[in-house]
Amino acid sequence: MKHLLSAMLTATAITFTPAVMSCDVKLNNDPKLAKSPSLKITGATVEHLKDLDLMVFSMNLEGPAGDTVPKKAGQLDGAPVLAYVFPTTLKASDVGMGKAEGIVALAITSHPDFDDTPLWDENANGRYDDDKVIYHTHWALLTKDDRVPGGLSVKEFKKEDKTVVLPPTNCGMPMYLDAAGHPVVTKGNTIRAIVPAYYLRNKTEFKFDAVTCYMQVNTSCMAKPMLGVYEVYSVASKDLSLPYKTK
Repeated sequence: MKHLLSAMLTATAITFTPAVMSCDVKLNNDPKLAKSPSLKITGATVEHLKDLDLMVFSMNLEGPAGDTVPKKAGQLDGAPVLAYVFPTTLKASDVGMGKAEGIVALAITSHPDFDDTPLWDENANGRYDDDKVIYHTHWALLTKDDRVPGGLSVKEFKKEDKTVVLPPTNCGMPMYLDAAGHPVVTKGNTIRAIVPAYYLRNKTEFKFDAVTCYMQVNTSCMAKPMLGVYEVYSVASKDLSLPYKTK
């Protein structure tokens, strides 16, 4: 999969200095996920609805959208994350992440082991800490990372770094990860995320791609990323070249 990332990463000169110690990460991905039609992309669009001033991110799949979710690991370390991802050519500043370098991506994720959207009650049951497995949105800044098979991870930073800029809806982790609470709608074989144009600083014209992948949380092996891409199931463009334009 690494060779598919080259076109996408050429514009971002990001390097990583590996840790001195090495260790392995035990993967908790279900092998059946690779064959799931709900993770096979058939098309993707990002449309600006001018009358509502909304950006609609849509991904079409071979099977029912959002029906496939990861199995619970029972703890944060090793927690599986299943994601429908839209890598874009937006800048970090367009989503409130300052001048950080990386690939701005909208991710629609499911992870049954932890709830990282404490401001939002996605299942509308009056509780804000039990929406773990329900698909929800994140803005993430991705960076090239050869430590994982998928070649990408969410960009990390040191907690003491005072120069880091994040939106107030960030997840509270030392990563460029935001939980803005954009609605997710699934219907048939299509999954959509609805984003107000003002959230993107009214940047309604940009390029994008669509990816389905398996990510995993790591809190015990310092030689690996905290949240890396370990398996890619489908890529709309086949080569991650971000060829598609917003409508």
